[in-house]
Amino acid sequence: MTILKVSGLRKTFGGLTAVADLDFEVNESEILGLIGPNGAGKSTTFNLIAGAYAADGGDVVFAGKPILGLPPHAIAARGVMRTFQHNRPFEGMTVLENVLVGAHTRFQHSLWRIVAGTAGEAERRERRRAEDLIDFVGLSELRNASVDRLSFGQGRLLEIARALAGEPKLLLFDEPAAGLTLAEAERIAGVIRGIAARGIAVLLIEHDMHFLLPLAHRVVVLNFGAKIAEGTPERIRTDPAVMNAYLGQHAFA
Repeated sequence: MTILKVSGLRKTFGGLTAVADLDFEVNESEILGLIGPNGAGKSTTFNLIAGAYAADGGDVVFAGKPILGLPPHAIAARGVMRTFQHNRPFEGMTVLENVLVGAHTRFQHSLWRIVAGTAGEAERRERRRAEDLIDFVGLSELRNASVDRLSFGQGRLLEIARALAGEPKLLLFDEPAAGLTLAEAERIAGVIRGIAARGIAVLLIEHDMHFLLPLAHRVVVLNFGAKIAEGTPERIRTDPAVMNAYLGQHAFA
């Protein structure tokens, strides 16, 4: 079942077309990769979906309802969460407190009562759920540690747990493997597979094809803001247009 439908999406900056009449869909529980050379329009597409940029045309329908033009917090509240290329923890707080802050779109009670541990049963349930998410991403031993103690790779896992705290139906990843060691990237890939297994759709930008292609169910390829190919990783590997525009004949060596 389709969870996100992008139709005719357009964005220009001055005389430059960043996204040109883009169409694609993301299904429930699917991992869809969005690739292309630098300047292809990938990050602009993310920013349009998440509400950070205003589109010049087109439609974005999420869970059957249009979201184009809504502010970012309203889109997040509907179930679209994102992570960024650079970790953005709330400094001076613990791992657990950071994840609790990530659930702010769903709180009907005081966030700070939950963080302080002075809340009632409903708030305590939120705390237990945050602890479960920390376990899910593999940071259980650090749940009460300051975020200042985290390595870069652990910080990336924290970003994922914090995004999941908002109970997304769709999670946007912007180059999740960037800056990671091979072991850390494999760990992130396992977490992303686990997210999809929970029924959450994943849309991710990634330049590392050795990370992306074994992970994605389908791939959309952009060049100069336009879609030039779409299909399974196996098809994308050998697509002549993709090879010429982006990957090169030795990209998968």
